[in-house]
Amino acid sequence: MDEDSFDPKQWVSGCGQHSAPPVQKPESDEGMGAFWREVAEPQHTAANAAPADTAHKSVAPRPSQDRRLTFAIAGSVLILAVGATASWLTRGDPALAPLASPSAAIPASSNAQERAINLAGPGQLAGALIEAGVRADDASAAAAAAAPHLASGGEIHAIIVLLPGEGGALLQQLRAVHINGSGVVLARTADGTFSVTPLAADVSRKIEVLRGEIDSESFYTSAVSAGLIDTLIPEFINAFSYDFNLASEVSPGDVFEVAYDQEVNADGDAVGQPKLLYAQLTTPKKSLALYRFQPPGEDAGWFDGNGATTKRGLMRTPVDGARITSKFGMRFHPVLHYNKLHGGTDFAAPTGTPIYAAADGTIEFAAMKGANGNLTVLLHDNGWRTLYLHQNVFAPGIAAGVRVSQGQRIGDVGTTGRSTGPHLHYEVHIDGERVDPLSIPVDEASRKRMEGATLQAFLKERDRIDMARSQRTF
Repeated sequence: MDEDSFDPKQWVSGCGQHSAPPVQKPESDEGMGAFWREVAEPQHTAANAAPADTAHKSVAPRPSQDRRLTFAIAGSVLILAVGATASWLTRGDPALAPLASPSAAIPASSNAQERAINLAGPGQLAGALIEAGVRADDASAAAAAAAPHLASGGEIHAIIVLLPGEGGALLQQLRAVHINGSGVVLARTADGTFSVTPLAADVSRKIEVLRGEIDSESFYTSAVSAGLIDTLIPEFINAFSYDFNLASEVSPGDVFEVAYDQEVNADGDAVGQPKLLYAQLTTPKKSLALYRFQPPGEDAGWFDGNGATTKRGLMRTPVDGARITSKFGMRFHPVLHYNKLHGGTDFAAPTGTPIYAAADGTIEFAAMKGANGNLTVLLHDNGWRTLYLHQNVFAPGIAAGVRVSQGQRIGDVGTTGRSTGPHLHYEVHIDGERVDPLSIPVDEASRKRMEGATLQAFLKERDRIDMARSQRTF
């Protein structure tokens, strides 16, 4: 056991007013009369049509006609103005349009106002309405009516229509929705209460495909530059934990590709967390494409195109998203200042990064041990031991005598013991001797392959992912 682990210091944690358009003034009253008759008078049927030579004859309007025309023009202009106001109040939001009622909800002569508000959750609705000028009693009534339809929580975008008045504004309309489209529409009715129209979620799923090239800095920066969501990067790294060490086996120019499943709303905005479906990594020495799949009754895992699991032997990287900063071998110790055997591999990662069991085994030791800090020792079925030093904490339930499975979280990265920065010092002991973890050959014979109906379900999922990939051009 290495009592003094090297600590890397160079790691990187990685509503305005609208008016009706001007009406062109006719050159004469006679022209206005003819125009108004042509637009407003009912069409003649074939039975009562005037003779062809008199049907379009211009007749000067009588005084009584002028008065009727004046009232007709004024009424029509008023109708147009009210219609324009209602259109403005519901512009860009079809859900509000059928609820607007100029005769009941919004008087034609009102100076109604439209506002947009964003809320962190439904509990903020009443306060936000009051802050926008709505009367407290009205805001409380609206919030209570909307609450049952906003119970899913999460951010809310709301459009409100207010009618200012003495003592505060009255809420005329409210449309409050979550990012997935679920929510509610309230509209004031003639008796002063609110009609309630629930809105169902409107989401669909799609597969996004991205490809990128490793840059000179890190895989993380390369993946972010390619457009990969940062929460998927550790999953990508873990997919290759049995086959690649991204800290030492990839170089600038190597190519990676990912496909992930994402829910989107009607506007194409992402809803919820994405799920990584496919990961491919190509270097000059090897190329590997992996598919995520969950066999019935098992946890989801990574499989090659033929349905063989990636799990076998020891995980080459038993920690999330880390990079090697000190390899196995003789090194000058940065704290003790003399050469000694560095009997393991140091993986730099931020405090709290999960550490996984490299293979199935039984815990022999899990406690604080001097310079090693919080130490876990696993005894594996083949007699080998793996050691995990400097942990910040042990995972719940981890104690001597407990059986763990490969890939199970056993603790978190820390800097306990003789260490000046957060990292995992990882060792492998075979027949009592410390060996280089990266030198242990991959045990291909231990790989398991799906069969029967499970294999057929996997192949169907593989083909679905590949079809999405084939439709993406780079």
